[in-house]
Amino acid sequence: MNIIVTGGAGFIGSHLCKQLLKNGHRVLCIDNFCDYYDPSIKRDNIREMMRNERFLLCEGDIRDRNFLADAFGRQSCELVIHLAAMAGVRPSIENPVLYQDVNVSGTVNILEQCRMSDIKHLVFASSSSVYGNNEKVPFSEDDPVDHPISPYAATKKASELLCHTWHHLFGISILALRFFTVYGPGQRPDLAIHKFTRKITSGEPIQVYGDGTSSRDYTYIDDIVDGIVRGMEYVQSRNLFDVINLGESRTITLTELLETLENELGMKAIRQNLPMQPGDVDRTFADISRARKILGYDPQTSFQEGIRRFVAWYRKR
Repeated sequence: MNIIVTGGAGFIGSHLCKQLLKNGHRVLCIDNFCDYYDPSIKRDNIREMMRNERFLLCEGDIRDRNFLADAFGRQSCELVIHLAAMAGVRPSIENPVLYQDVNVSGTVNILEQCRMSDIKHLVFASSSSVYGNNEKVPFSEDDPVDHPISPYAATKKASELLCHTWHHLFGISILALRFFTVYGPGQRPDLAIHKFTRKITSGEPIQVYGDGTSSRDYTYIDDIVDGIVRGMEYVQSRNLFDVINLGESRTITLTELLETLENELGMKAIRQNLPMQPGDVDRTFADISRARKILGYDPQTSFQEGIRRFVAWYRKR
């Protein structure tokens, strides 16, 4: 197929693009290389793919409708995988207008371009953050998600609603995948595992928010990519709107995370305890029974193995 991937030079996007090329598809990658973190990292992510004749980069912003019209017109495509977004809970509190503009208005632009280009299949990257401080665990797709506690989470929930609207009005088949804390080689430098590894190895103190009992459902990048690829097949199988969790379905506390990193690195962390931050949820925990049943999704990488692979990548780099 010919596939458009927005945010294709980012952490998840670049891993996905590599797998799509490996599977024989043609990929049109859209990315604006914003300075949320060093843009050279994203350029390195796609450097090898740039030599592949089945990979085409269109550099620009999803808020620019003229740019999108030109990019979508570069080649006929059957499917869009929309990953592009401003990421991060805490930065969204500092700059909510930017997050609304990119994540919500940008998603409307993608949906409209799909409509105008007669593209009938879309996979949308949502987030476990939409569950907020859900009291019931594990988090199920049927749980209410009406109480987000950060602007980032609110933009992802709003985008899910917009996707449903475009499905209802224009018959676009759309699957929203709620990702649970994705990690692995190539991870963004602002994310906890990467940041903690950097600070431990350089002897800098790590800011530990809360008492260490907050927990996350860490999901290895290869398992997420496998889930997206399976989601591509599902969204093309019929006309649908659906929401599915992609996680590991196991929780790791902050204390466990630090201990695992210390053991793998053979170094101790210098910890600086601070209060919990606004917008941070107490835990995430995915119910992946629907993903198993509908997609055949079956995450294979344990947390300890995933950390071993990340640390090996970090040291080599």
